[in-house]
Amino acid sequence: MAARRFIALLLFVLASNAEDPQDIKAESGDDATLQCRSHGDGNILLLEWIRADLKSDEYVFIFRDNRSYEDHQHPSFIGRVQLKDPEMKNRDVSVILKNVNINDTGSYKCRVAGDRKALKLMNIFNLTVKEPGDKEGGDKEGGDKQRGDKQGGDKEGNMRGRVGLIPACVIVAVIVAVGSVILYKVYKRKKNPSVPPADEAADETDALKYKY
Repeated sequence: MAARRFIALLLFVLASNAEDPQDIKAESGDDATLQCRSHGDGNILLLEWIRADLKSDEYVFIFRDNRSYEDHQHPSFIGRVQLKDPEMKNRDVSVILKNVNINDTGSYKCRVAGDRKALKLMNIFNLTVKEPGDKEGGDKEGGDKQRGDKQGGDKEGNMRGRVGLIPACVIVAVIVAVGSVILYKVYKRKKNPSVPPADEAADETDALKYKY
């Protein structure tokens, strides 16, 4: 009883993992291997490899009654797909997609049916095909140039900021200086209120000269 529960749990985990897509990347012209293994025991009566964007009666690869059927394949896959292991030892139903190109990019599914068992999803793959030399993030020269432009822009911006600060600093310094002089004169007058301004002192001196 415990063994049956364990097997049921294992099959449930495997089925859950089958729904998690696996990412595969390849360059145009390479061969891409889509790995898949059938679970359980018994004979493999039907193997289907399909792609999400194809019609229901168009297959990437179909194997039934111990042979493949090219007349059910999508025209773009005829002659380009084969079993990794023609004998499917250890229930290996992986296929090799030859000479891939950008049009092969898409989501692929592996489905298997055995003795008295319905067709079951085994694996999902997201295949991405790129042209040779098409690296993610751009080429090094372009990246260096972009970084150089950014650094140049930062330097130019900093220089403009510094130049703009110079007039502002001068104006503030002048205002502070003038304000200090004015405050000093006001403070001096308040401290010695009896001392008349220079002009008034000169007028009083002249008046005394005329008087005497």
